[in-house]
Amino acid sequence: MSATSATNILDRIAAHKKVEVALKKEVLPAAQLREFPLFSRETTSMADSLRKRPFGIIAEHKRRSPSRAAINLNVALPDVVRGYTQAGAGGISVLTDGTFFGGSLDDLLQARACTELPLLRKEFILDPYQLLEAKAYGADAILLIAAMLDSKTLGYLATEARELGMEVLLEVHSAEEWEACPSGAADLVGVNNRNLKTFEVSLDTSRELAARIPDTLVRVSESGLAQPADLRELKELGYDGFLIGETFMKEPEPGLALEAFLKNCST
Repeated sequence: MSATSATNILDRIAAHKKVEVALKKEVLPAAQLREFPLFSRETTSMADSLRKRPFGIIAEHKRRSPSRAAINLNVALPDVVRGYTQAGAGGISVLTDGTFFGGSLDDLLQARACTELPLLRKEFILDPYQLLEAKAYGADAILLIAAMLDSKTLGYLATEARELGMEVLLEVHSAEEWEACPSGAADLVGVNNRNLKTFEVSLDTSRELAARIPDTLVRVSESGLAQPADLRELKELGYDGFLIGETFMKEPEPGLALEAFLKNCST
């Protein structure tokens, strides 16, 4: 995928999401989301869950992506979530974007019914309404992508998320992005090894940013983590969490893949 086409995809996602959210607000007003049973649920800390494990893996459910038309369309989400839970995941990431990733809020709701682990709503969040959705459907944490938000909006969304009891996983993929983020906007910092503008993957991104992120925040490395040796190296650099999806989802039984992966991390 070329840099130009990747940039166009980011622009398309943002434009589509704005229209999508506007339509959702008409169908289901924010006040109704606040009446959902799960809205009053006490959330679980993703940060704490990752830190108390030797290798805090956020295992992801992902059917497809803009760079891969089909990863695993056959396995049932409840089976994936239960498998991840039994295998020892520290948290679970659920993609809720439908157009580009084949996910939905119903996926988040199903996941909530299958595990007590903290859930991350993996979504392109641009509007406070999406935070209400996340809380109403059972999320414990939300993703904010620095590349898609200006500093003021990022800070505002982070504050609103915390007021709802959810933690913020702030995703960056360069030192410049991290330094431009407002102070206090993150509970967890996700360093995406995949450049969202070029789709190239390099673990050097996590290596270079490790020392820039304070120890008070949970460092999470994202994308391109295919070998247990990668996690062992990054753990030494101060990473507490590792968001991994495709490595597990491409296997017939993602939970068993995670179990084997964790065993190899400890050897």
